[in-house]
Order: sequence, then C-alpha cells, then structure tokens
Amino acid sequence: MRHAIIPDVQVKPNVPLDHLKWCGEWLADKKPDVIVCLGDFADMESLSSYDVGKKSFEGRRYTKDIEVARKAMDILMKPIRQEQYRLIDGRRKRWNPKLILTLGNHETRINKAVDNDSKLEGLLRIEDLGYEEHGWEVHPYLQVIVQDGICYSHYFTSGVLGRPVTSARMLLQKHHMSCIAGHQQGRDIAYGKRADGSSMTSIISGSFYQHDEAYLNAQTNEHWHGCWMLNEVNNGSFDEMPLSLNYLKRKYGG
Repeated sequence: MRHAIIPDVQVKPNVPLDHLKWCGEWLADKKPDVIVCLGDFADMESLSSYDVGKKSFEGRRYTKDIEVARKAMDILMKPIRQEQYRLIDGRRKRWNPKLILTLGNHETRINKAVDNDSKLEGLLRIEDLGYEEHGWEVHPYLQVIVQDGICYSHYFTSGVLGRPVTSARMLLQKHHMSCIAGHQQGRDIAYGKRADGSSMTSIISGSFYQHDEAYLNAQTNEHWHGCWMLNEVNNGSFDEMPLSLNYLKRKYGG
C-alpha cells in the first residue's frame, strides 16, 4: 500500500496555483492507493475574524474564495481523472485511489460564520467548496481517520481546551500510534516502536503552497513546502518520502 499526503494548500485569490498541476501529475504518475488531503485546502480569507477592519481585508468576497477553491481542485484532479480514464489496448486502467479529505480550521470558518449569524444558514455551506463532487470522502474538522493503521487529522489535540499538539514526538507519546497532521508550517518527524517491535512514525507534514503569508515575516515564511509519499504501508508502519515543491516543479513543471 502507498499513501500520498497533501498538506495545507490554503488557496485564496491571486496566489499561484500551478503547483497543484504538478502535484496532480505526480499522483497520476505514481498511482498511490490512498490520497489524503489534510485540510485547509481553501483559505477562506473572506471569513477571517483576525483581519476585519484592516486595509488588507478590503475586497474580500466569499464568492471569490469559493470560485478559486473550486478552480484549484479542478487543476489538482484533472491529471488524476485523465489517467483514470486513459485507455491502454482498448481497456480502461483500473487505478481508483481512495480520496480522504479532513477539513481544516480555515474551511470551518464557513460553519463558524453561520453559527455567528443564523441568517446565513442555507446560504453558506461547506458543500459550496465542491470537494465531494470531485470524489473526496470529506470528514469533519478534527475527526481522526484511521487508514491502514495510520491516524490522519488536520491536527491532534491535547488537554481539555483542545490545543494543537505541535511536535511529532508528543504525538507519539500521547497517542501511541502513527499520526499524520497538517496545520502548522514546517515539517517534523518522530519515530518509535511498539512492544512487539513494529515501528510507529508521526509526521507534522508542513505546507504545500508557493505564496508568502502576510502574517509571517521574511524569516518565518522560509519553511519547507511539499507533499509526502508513504511507501510500504502496513498496519501503521511505513517508509516516508518527502517531495519538496521545488522537486515537483523540476519534475513536472516543464
């Protein structure tokens, strides 16, 4: 079994999207059994509560956020669908990966907006993003999904207040299973073993976008960007392979 992992993409208007084409072509090339998108695919900047009143907030619109999120997903999925429907010797290939998407806190801004203003009920919906239309199994924010012995979630919580666990080592210590999370910039990996000698690995997977974030500075924007392939997946054990955004650009951006 092979699992491919797409960390936070945080699509918003006026940011580059061609890395999603590179990612889609990489996935179509390698044909993993499972593809996991860890959430925050859409940034939903129009619903940010942190920027209200700032100059940078001017011009933001919910419809623009939805439009660019759908466009970005189209770009990602196009090479995958083309490969799935490609005919060889008159027969359709049978690659049909399981698509898992765990919603992040940015997508959940939609639900929060409705909770804060009941007039928006029925007008703003998670379904507006169109994830399920592309075949993704969409799972609620912070729900933990176990696939082949690996736990996936946008992030994992600690304590009664549900603060994010921010290190891979703490993930192993708290959950005693292989865990893969997104949410925070930068990558972190930790290794452990169960009593029977089988291995556990936890990864905080970083981000997958080309733009700089305005709330970060020149130093903190310089973090790792890329995707992951988990090879030889077996009951929570795997061999991880990071693929940087620069590698994907060199390989598939020609």
